[in-house]
Order: sequence, then structure tokens, then C-alpha cells
Amino acid sequence: MTGAVSPDRRRFLTAGAAVLGAAASAQLWLPTAARAAETPLPDGVFSLGVTSGDPLPDGIVLWTRLAPDPLNGGGMPDRTVPVEWELAEDERFRKPVRRGVAQARPEYGHSVHVDVRGLRPGRAYWYRFRTGGQLSPTGRTRTAPHPHSKGGSLRVALASCQNWQHGYFTPYADMLAQDPDFVLFVGDYIYESTPSSTGVRRHEGTGEPYSLVQYRNRYAQYRTDPDLAAMHAGAPWVVTFDDHEVDNDFAGEIPQDPDKQPHDAFVARLTAAYQAYYEHMPVRATAVPNGPHIQMYRRLEFGRLARLNVLDTRQFRSDQATTQEGAQDPSLTMLGARQKEWLLDGLHDSPARWNLVASQIMMAETDLKIGEGKLWYYDAWDGYQAERNALMGEFADVRNPVVFTGDRHLTMISDLKKDFADPDSDVVGAEFVGTSISSNGDQDQAAFHAQWDPLMADNPHWKLLDAHRGYHLFDIDKHGIDAQVRVVDTVRQPKATASTLAALRVEAGQPGVELA
Repeated sequence: MTGAVSPDRRRFLTAGAAVLGAAASAQLWLPTAARAAETPLPDGVFSLGVTSGDPLPDGIVLWTRLAPDPLNGGGMPDRTVPVEWELAEDERFRKPVRRGVAQARPEYGHSVHVDVRGLRPGRAYWYRFRTGGQLSPTGRTRTAPHPHSKGGSLRVALASCQNWQHGYFTPYADMLAQDPDFVLFVGDYIYESTPSSTGVRRHEGTGEPYSLVQYRNRYAQYRTDPDLAAMHAGAPWVVTFDDHEVDNDFAGEIPQDPDKQPHDAFVARLTAAYQAYYEHMPVRATAVPNGPHIQMYRRLEFGRLARLNVLDTRQFRSDQATTQEGAQDPSLTMLGARQKEWLLDGLHDSPARWNLVASQIMMAETDLKIGEGKLWYYDAWDGYQAERNALMGEFADVRNPVVFTGDRHLTMISDLKKDFADPDSDVVGAEFVGTSISSNGDQDQAAFHAQWDPLMADNPHWKLLDAHRGYHLFDIDKHGIDAQVRVVDTVRQPKATASTLAALRVEAGQPGVELA
């Protein structure tokens, strides 16, 4: 699905989310009488742009949200608004394929999720929305390959952890230029932290979000970043959440600080956070929240080349351990019984060459103690030793498992071991912990390596450590996965220079990862 970028495609990438122009604006597909009958809406209803997501061989989700006053609840009238959508084979919409009308409802923040079906596999499409005489930016998307296709290639960009206050989202400009088939975002799309006067940029509002309107405003602010908006318009996204979309280090219905957030209050916060998440993500109706619950773990197929298992490691987990002994409690679960069974069934029954797992938090061991003994990071899989170790045992019988992870605000690329207590244990897979888009800002690299390099001897499965901001890019075919660690020189300015920090490879049939 990858290859040389055509001049026409390059022009689209450069234009990003604003490829409207006079020709596109003139192609309004509603009859004149219908346009005249529309009730006027405030200007700027498409301020949050467009995106698409969860590609199927015959379908895609198209998203927008009407919000003329995005940082103040949206600014829409309290009524349902019909929104026309159109999808075509070309960016000038001369070859329309599907069109229809969706209802933007106030109870869902006037968000629109169109689940388009009947499309051709493995091809690009362009789409746009229109309402009240206003035309949205144009988006470009792509369907998944035919279910039985065995060849081809897939280009995936891995992203996570974009803190508005820590920097601009400059890595997305380079990501767009690399033309991925889809973006895999594994958590911390927003941060719930209070506004800071010392940040590169300042969060909206006066404190942490708790209500639905407050979460809507926070998402809306993030969506105004131009590089993020352009990337959303440039390729489909596959998303899942981690903790900061709700509350730092929460577990199930347990907040980080239960002494300050009573259970009922936190359940109300979860309900608001999950609804705002759904309203701002290109996901199907299966993800419409039911109070403080949302269905996010799911599986996507990319022909016989790759199966992607998207996890939810927040909603069903036990509360975090606080000691080494507690982390080894066999009753602790990260996934919950149902999700764990779903994952194992999907791994063992897979027809795919590559079995990919999107895990918000790190699976490989992080031993923070130099020398004898262990000291783990309890919020990650290390805090759930029995379940993680059992999963590594299962990986030994899975074809080409590779885990894509976020959370850590650093690049940490590792072999996955059947038994991390035994350095000579079999390698059963590979894990790429992607660095952050902006979280932690421009770190002092010398200080980072002074802190982390001494731990390498106690973590021989680590292959690469780095603390630059950026993302990981993967080119996947039946023979292997070529990975690039793409980094930028700064996130403290709106523009940045990108480069490849390292290249790595995973060979099919040979578990583990090596520097190329």
C-alpha cells in the first residue's frame, strides 16, 4: 500500500487540511432550492476539521464536529443539524462514490460519525462535509486491503502522548509527508492537567476538566493545532485511549486520588470523559459510551498481511500495585477476563503474517534497580507480572507478534522475553515504545542518557533508548518490518526539522528486533 508519492498527492499533503480552493468551493452538491431553505448557522462550523478512521476492506468512518465557538462548548444551536457528506475517487470530487446526510445531534456535541460501506478495498478516497452553506476541509482516507490479499505492504505511523502545554505538535508535519496508510494513536490524546503559565502553550479553562463541556473544550483546543489537523485530514486513524484522556493513572473506576475524588464523582467524570472521547474520535457506533463504559478494544484486518488487536488497558484493570510483592499477585489483571480471552483467541486463530498489538502501556520489563533485585514501574505491565508473563508464554505460539506502545515519553525498543527473570530465556516478540509527540518537551539528552544508560545492563532486552520527540514509522511486508524512529529538533517552536534517528528491522519468523 506504500510507494512513491505522486506530484498530485504531494500537493495534497503540503496543503494539509485546507485543500478547498475556488474549484472545490463551487462544487456544492445540494440543489439551489435546498440550499436556500437552510437555517443560517454561525460561521466557522468546521473549525475542528475532518478525519477518518478504523478502515475496513469495504468501509471507513468519516468524522467531523460542528463547533463555531470550539473553546466555549462549541457554539451550536441546541437542535439537530443535517450535515451532507460526500466521498469520491478524486480530490476534486469529479468521480463521486457515496453521498448522504448525517444528523449532528446536540447530545453528542454535534459530532458526526458516518460509517460508509460498499467501498473498494485498498484504495484512496477523498471526502468532505457541508451544512448551512459552509464546506468543510477535504480529507483523504484509505480502505484496508482485500481480506484474502497476501502480498502488498503497509505503512503505519505510531503516535502517542501529545501534551499541549509541553510543545507544538510538530512531528505530525513530517508524518504527513511520509504518507502513512494509517496512524495508530495509542493514548494520551489530551492531557487533563490544569493550565500552566510556564508551558510553551497554555491549556484552556481554569482547571482540570470534570464535566462534559470541559472535556469538549479541551479536545477542541487540541484539534486546533494545525499539524494535528492536517494529519487528521491526510490519513485514517486507529485510536485508543490511555489515562490522561480521563485522569492520570486511573484504573477502572478508581481515580489516582480516591481520597479527593469520591467514587460517584469519579464515575460522573468517567462518563463525561468517555463521551467527549467518542465525540472527537473517528470510531464506529459500537464505541458509543454506556455511562462510564466504552467499548474500545477491537480488531482490524489488513488482508492476510497483518491483524491489529487494539487493547484497552485502563477500563478493566485492577488497581495498581504499590510494592514488588504486590505486583506479583496472580489475581491482578490488566485486561480483564473477557478482553484477555478475546485477545488470545485473536492471536492464536489469526490467518495473518503479522499479529500486531496496540498496547497503551509497556509490556517489556523495566528494571529500575541497578544490580541485584528488581524495581518495577507499577502502572505498566510490570505491575501485573502474572498476567504479563502468561501472555509472553502465549506469544511463543503466535506467528510474528509485535507490540506497539506509548505512554513512556521515550523511545524504548525491546525484545519480548518468555521469562524476563532469565536473561537466556527465548525471545517471543518485539515491542516498539514510541516516543511522545510533545510530552516532556525538548529534553536534555545528556541528562536522559546519564539516568537511563546505567540501567541497560539490567535490561539486556532493550535495543534502543532515546528521548527525542517524534514518532515511529513502520513499513510492513511479508518478509519483515522496517522501522524508523523519526524525531524532530524541537517542539518549542511551531516549525521543526525532522530526521531519522535510527532504523530497525524485525524479520518474519525470527522473533525480536535488531538495529538495521
